[in-house]
Amino acid sequence: MASSTVVTLQVSLPPLTKEYKAPSFGSISAPSSSASVYPSGPAFEAHARRILNQRSFAEDDHLEKERLSANGNGVVEEDDADAELGNEQEDRDLLELDPKQWKEQDHYAVLGLQHLRYKATEEQIKKAHRRKVLRHHPDKKANAGGSANDDSFFKCIAKAMDILSNPEKRRQFDSVDEAISDDFPDAKQTTADNFFELWAPVFEREGRFSKRQPVPALGGPDAPKQEVEAFYDFFYNIDSWRSFEYLDKDAPEGADSRDEKRHQEKKNKAERDRRKKEDNTRRRTLVDTGLSLDPRIKAFRAAEKAAREAKRRGGAPGSAPVDPKVKAEEERKRKEEEEKAKAEQAAKEASDKADREAAKKAKAAAAKNVKKDKKAITNLLTTHNYFTLPGTAPAPATVEACFAELDAMFSVMEPEDVAAFKAVLDKASNQDEVKAAFVEQAKKVADKLAPGSFKEFA
Repeated sequence: MASSTVVTLQVSLPPLTKEYKAPSFGSISAPSSSASVYPSGPAFEAHARRILNQRSFAEDDHLEKERLSANGNGVVEEDDADAELGNEQEDRDLLELDPKQWKEQDHYAVLGLQHLRYKATEEQIKKAHRRKVLRHHPDKKANAGGSANDDSFFKCIAKAMDILSNPEKRRQFDSVDEAISDDFPDAKQTTADNFFELWAPVFEREGRFSKRQPVPALGGPDAPKQEVEAFYDFFYNIDSWRSFEYLDKDAPEGADSRDEKRHQEKKNKAERDRRKKEDNTRRRTLVDTGLSLDPRIKAFRAAEKAAREAKRRGGAPGSAPVDPKVKAEEERKRKEEEEKAKAEQAAKEASDKADREAAKKAKAAAAKNVKKDKKAITNLLTTHNYFTLPGTAPAPATVEACFAELDAMFSVMEPEDVAAFKAVLDKASNQDEVKAAFVEQAKKVADKLAPGSFKEFA
């Protein structure tokens, strides 16, 4: 048996954390000169670190990776705002959330991001998720004497990460985030002194829905007229991405009928359109109210009125008298310009009305043609036996899949696309050519639908 070698290691343990509590090791035996000391290296240091800091293997590995990757001197640099992400204590109501009712949970609160919400960055979301997983993993509960099957909150964490890490799903949730109010200050509460304090956060909140970024700021009391007008023009014409798909209701439980699912989808779309219309009206009212209360707008209008009054009286105070003949000529020209402007406005309104009537008739005709084309395209599925062998009865699943995929295609096609598709099908002379046309059209719209939407038309 090989003899042991005693090695002295120059190892210094890391400083104790503020959460450290001295463990109870019991009584310490007297030193013995016969004991052998074996080299232990990094393993001993890691073991001692875990004991001193009361960490599990997973927690210690994760924190060490963060420490070593932060910089070369072993010091973790972290913003104060991010230091406690995912480490805060959850209240009882949060821990008892039902993962099946995930649409009712506050995903930001589950990850500990309720103080940031839509302002949370991707890195902050990832960091908070990692720490929540370390704290609530079922294996850790089992090691602590709990039940490994108690994973309800862990599932809520996973669902929150699934929603907030996906840009589209996160936008849908942010669109209906109940923790952020859509209200705006009352006119009675607003004065020239507190206008900017009250309304700047409101416009910043509304600006998060704009597809065009960055959003202009409200500015201060000394902002020039051009900048102020550009600000309100932006919000009057804002292109909002806000939607309400997150509130869609599923078809009744046990409803396997295609008609019932389509009926529910139709109801969801109608409800989304209603909410979108109400939100547009709310935002327009918000901007109207802000504009009417803005002290800068009032000052601009007062200055313009004073200038008009001075001109009407014949010039600014102290200026030379205006010749009555010149003044009469200017008044005559002004009246002529007003009458001309009224005539042009009347002609424009008549033209606009005619254009609207023509557009309305064209839209009705187009809708009628689209409905006719869709029906003809749908009939081709039956005519060509749902692309199965002639004389063979197609399986019900095949029939259902064909109709579902065709409905998906129609949902993302414009009227002119439907007409073009119908024209291509009219040129097809047999089943193979018809199916090839369906497959080609499916490829054109595939990027607008979820992956795997087409199987029969693939």
